Amino acid sequence: MPMMKTRWDIFCTVVDNFGDIGVTWRLARQLVAEHGVTVRLWVDDLRAFERMCPEIDIHTSQQWQQGVEVRHWATDWQPAEAAEVVIAAFACQLPGAYMDAMAEREKTPLWMNLDYLSAEDWVIGCHGLPSVKYKHVQKFFFFPGFQKGTGGLLRERGLLERRRTFQQSPEMQREFLLGLGVNPAQGAQLISLFAYENAGLASWLDALVGDSTPTHLLVPEGRILGDVEQWLGVRGLAAGALHVRDALTVQVLPFVRQDQYDQLLWSCDFNAVRGEDSFVRAQWAARPLLWHIYQQEEDVHLDKLEAFLGLYVSSLSEPARDAISGLWRAWNAGDNMTDHWQSTRKHWPELQKHAETWCLEQASQADLAAALVQFYVNWI
Repeated sequence: MPMMKTRWDIFCTVVDNFGDIGVTWRLARQLVAEHGVTVRLWVDDLRAFERMCPEIDIHTSQQWQQGVEVRHWATDWQPAEAAEVVIAAFACQLPGAYMDAMAEREKTPLWMNLDYLSAEDWVIGCHGLPSVKYKHVQKFFFFPGFQKGTGGLLRERGLLERRRTFQQSPEMQREFLLGLGVNPAQGAQLISLFAYENAGLASWLDALVGDSTPTHLLVPEGRILGDVEQWLGVRGLAAGALHVRDALTVQVLPFVRQDQYDQLLWSCDFNAVRGEDSFVRAQWAARPLLWHIYQQEEDVHLDKLEAFLGLYVSSLSEPARDAISGLWRAWNAGDNMTDHWQSTRKHWPELQKHAETWCLEQASQADLAAALVQFYVNWI
């Protein structure tokens, strides 16, 4: 049910190309479409946003896109009235003048820090707790997560039903792929590859070349292209490029908008993804996946990786658990992937079934947008 009409401000600084804006853009649209709130999305880098939403005018400081008011968060901040609900995405620092505007409101706004996604146990204990104050305005921690006691994951209404309909229709898949210029050979497995630079890629591609099953590898334009170029021995790869080596076909795709990326994940048998937004979308695709986590100082990201693996593989048989865990660890360490990939292939049916089960388990919890709205309802 839509909640009472309220105004929400979401602030996003674009740190890693598309991850931060990917999450906040998706959240803003869902809040408008499903909860009837008014949303201003403040973004400091409209050029990165343009890749995700080509209709964006990067030279306009105020515009409306899909029901969301998009504002350029300029260095030279212009006065703006504070909203009833304020979300600082991923611990970004709000403009000082805006924080003063929050404090000057007759009714104090709800101020939340929407944090990065993590499966670590401590997240449950910190979710929803008060953080710092600015004058009399209290900030709260809000953590997305995979377990009860967290804020859940972004999931639009009807998403899984749309995904099932698409995956049960070879015609819909074929039409979508042809629209991207993809025409895989009969019997080829489809793999999508969206990752950061990775020294382990060459060994994985070598394994796919010699695989008994032909593979059509779909690579959206992004940071991994340099490693693909190095392996192929070519330069200047761009959308439309197609290279065949024995059992492996490598095809570069254009960077697509979010709904098309969902369909790409749904079309593939296996998805290699990175960061946060594509990681969550790959789980909703209900296909086996490989996560390239964003690297952090002192390798603290590896604790996050292990925390997620601990949850994700817990119901698998020991051999399948060891296979997929080994693959993920090798990928994130940039190590040789050959043996780990071959082990993973041996347990393919179990991993496929598990991906669907995991998806349904996560979908049994409240989605992130609904959890944010409920937090506000409880707070007032």
